[in-house]
Amino acid sequence: MAFDRASEASASLSHEDLDQATIDRRKDAAARAAAELVEDGMRVGLGTGSTVAHLLTALGERAQELRNARCVATSPQTARVARELGLEVLGLDEVGELDVAIDGADQVDPEGWLVKGGGGAHTREKIVAAAARRFVVIVSAEKAVARLGPPVPLEILRFGAERTLRALGGARLRPGGDHLAQTSPDGNLIADYTGPVDDPRRLATRLSETPGVVEHGLFAPEMVSEVLIAGAGGVQRRVGGKPPT
Repeated sequence: MAFDRASEASASLSHEDLDQATIDRRKDAAARAAAELVEDGMRVGLGTGSTVAHLLTALGERAQELRNARCVATSPQTARVARELGLEVLGLDEVGELDVAIDGADQVDPEGWLVKGGGGAHTREKIVAAAARRFVVIVSAEKAVARLGPPVPLEILRFGAERTLRALGGARLRPGGDHLAQTSPDGNLIADYTGPVDDPRRLATRLSETPGVVEHGLFAPEMVSEVLIAGAGGVQRRVGGKPPT
């Protein structure tokens, strides 16, 4: 991942002990910086998760200003909150190509690889990111890591799920409520790969080639336009590997 001058100094971000209030303030700062990229009339992809919750609040404050914007949500929760805040939410096939998609991440490494899917919506998130001309990732500084590590979220089919997990090795279903496995917005099972992530591209290929895996949470650098990282010194910007269009 290339760095602009503003982010060169933050390429190796320190992970000091942070309280939740500080983390929440940083999530809000990254989200508000991304919200400023959204203009009226745009087609906008909305991710899922705690950092995106701050983004929705920021966009909701501008709902009248963005009355001609059309949004695509990656989860029912995001869609519900966005509509409650006055944003128009439609299906991806109704909207078509997106001008921008904005989402959080569980991990971001110096090369621009992401781990996503803590909320179990990574399949939809990857589809929306791929449908956007510009994919912007928003994180607080503790999500910027020197090296990716497990777990890597997976969405797998119910049919033959145990066999799929055995074929993967080092993978387990993610517990949900009432002692049941967590499910994706489309009803598939959510699992986590817990093995090593030494070579993200090689692992991404292996996960994709395993029958029964619908999608994994590794996002390649070429999918990402930029990452906005909020830390003690403000919001820093890393330029991603997705070429501008």
